[in-house]
Amino acid sequence: MMRIFFTLLGMLLVLSGCASPKERMTERLSRTVEDGKILYGHQDDPAYGHAWLVTDWESDRLERSDVKEVSGRYPAVVGFDLGGIELGDSCNLDGVPFGLMRKAALAQLDRGGLVTFSWHPRNPLTGGDAWDISSDQVVKAILPGGEKHSEFQRWLERAAAFFASLGDAPVIFRPWHENLGSWFWWGGKLCTAEEYIALYRYTWTFLTQEKGLKNLLWCYSPNGPIPAELFLSRYPGDDCVDLLGTDIYEYPGAGENLRAAGERYAGEVQAMLATLQTLGAGHGKLICLSETGFEGLPDPQWWTGVLYPAIQGSGICYVLTWRNAHDKPGHFYAPWKGFENENDFKQFAEKEDIILL
Repeated sequence: MMRIFFTLLGMLLVLSGCASPKERMTERLSRTVEDGKILYGHQDDPAYGHAWLVTDWESDRLERSDVKEVSGRYPAVVGFDLGGIELGDSCNLDGVPFGLMRKAALAQLDRGGLVTFSWHPRNPLTGGDAWDISSDQVVKAILPGGEKHSEFQRWLERAAAFFASLGDAPVIFRPWHENLGSWFWWGGKLCTAEEYIALYRYTWTFLTQEKGLKNLLWCYSPNGPIPAELFLSRYPGDDCVDLLGTDIYEYPGAGENLRAAGERYAGEVQAMLATLQTLGAGHGKLICLSETGFEGLPDPQWWTGVLYPAIQGSGICYVLTWRNAHDKPGHFYAPWKGFENENDFKQFAEKEDIILL
């Protein structure tokens, strides 16, 4: 009922000509869900792919895409990561120039697609990477009053400048993700619930209130599968969240065959998305499968036999699979031209309820 209310409100705003870019994007995602459709996304899609890399981004038209070379269409959603922006680096942690990222994001939006940004910032207390969990004092140190607060403000200034360079183009921002695991310095065992909520809300307040950015749709995306009460245990609040997401990957256990692993993963995804659907209805939020995939795609029917049944009819607005590394042959999450199981993805992409551009 709440989703229907927001859909009607969005339609009225659009018809009145008063809708902001963010409101128009929210309305578009709401209509996608109401129509029973799911947008398909891929991380870093135009920057590189399996065994290829854009090297001269300023002159390159950024039209190559592993997904397009297999399916004939671009992904409807493209993901990028801001890791490295906080240091003033020219490239992110995976070597993607921020200039290329900006150009590719605007090109994706011009095609009628969506763009989502995650952020794996360095550890401001130790100097390590986002996975440096050697201290449980990092979040405390960057909050107001902490020894690294001024440095964190500079980090947010740099992130704000990048987002501002996109103009008023609406994009999804997904900071401090997978926060109930403990593999990032902002994770479950590395800070208290109160500290995490303060971190998320400070980030939101700084970017939206102090810097005046109105083009960000904020996604809260813990790792799953988890029960509803755990999902909400660090929820920063309805006022600073637009989408509820979750990150779930398929990882076969020791001695587990592909069929058993696929069935277990599909069950986990179905259960988590059912939880999100309930939470989304209760909080008036859209939902998504913000990260997922199976590294190397060893299951020849993963797309049509595992992922599709897991997300069909789930109420999510989009699903995003992770990147195809150009320099790691086995590190890919979408098919590429010549991949032995690419036809399975073609069949997935041709499903009536799966949307590519």
